[in-house]
Amino acid sequence: MTKFIMMPPQDAHKREWAKRLETELSEYQVILPETDEEVLSAIVDADAVYGWVSPEALQRAKKLQWIQNPDAGPFPGYYYQALIEHPVTICNPRGIYFDHISQHIMMFVLGLSRGLPYYMDAQRQRRWDKDARKSGYIDLAQATALIVGVGGIGHETARLCAEFGMKVIGVDPRPEYELSFVEMHAPTELDIVLPRADFVIATTPHTPETEGMWHKKRFDLMKQSAYFINIGRGKTMKLADLIAALENGDIAGCGLDVFEVEPLPAKSPLWTLSNVMLTPHIAVKDAENIPERRFEIILENARRFASGTPLRNVVNKAAWY
Repeated sequence: MTKFIMMPPQDAHKREWAKRLETELSEYQVILPETDEEVLSAIVDADAVYGWVSPEALQRAKKLQWIQNPDAGPFPGYYYQALIEHPVTICNPRGIYFDHISQHIMMFVLGLSRGLPYYMDAQRQRRWDKDARKSGYIDLAQATALIVGVGGIGHETARLCAEFGMKVIGVDPRPEYELSFVEMHAPTELDIVLPRADFVIATTPHTPETEGMWHKKRFDLMKQSAYFINIGRGKTMKLADLIAALENGDIAGCGLDVFEVEPLPAKSPLWTLSNVMLTPHIAVKDAENIPERRFEIILENARRFASGTPLRNVVNKAAWY
């Protein structure tokens, strides 16, 4: 019998998944501890875990071989040194958000290309102003999108951009998709391709390598007419540098769903800057099929684990993704 623990806090989804997992795979026993104390007791002989394993729990675990991370980009501290050095395999659900977040990105692309924030300001002021837009008009069929992180989300964003006739450049350290219409580059070439982009789209997770990667020097490399979009992780950018670039006119605007500090402080200049579109980290909020997609990955990996075949979406623990 394979012992699988779903870490607290428990909710309706986890309780349903536990029943379905035991029904689909009779060799599994699924445990749902309610407290940290119950976790420390249950994890001693557990084979697999869904959730986060604390340093104390990891020390107790004697048989742990597989951890299914609920998030593609987990909270800071999820990967600690003892966990990185432990032989346990960690997998994540990357790819399950691809369509929802890509559509959110295209909302930013379309809105910014047409100067929508300026017209929204005029609308709120009940002002009929055909000249409200202060930024240049961007014809997407003549524009270039640079997508940094061409994974589950990035590859779908690339497809959508291409459908609008955009030239698409991609930067990724380990491309997973065959995209003949994307001009791919290694991360070491990012600064070379940045000046070519009309839209710089960041989908990267927060890792030791990506933390603070969007800073003054990189914003300075962008066209003054270009837009920066980030739906990856807020810790990948120096928000003060982005604000300065916007205020100084070094770039034309931005669309953000993630922030260096969340919630974004009320005193941040971003709230009132022109040609800025902000959403409060909600790109997949209310997407009804995400829980089912999350369970499908759990179920598939549970089958693979039971049969001894390679797991899906294995993480490089030292790189955090």
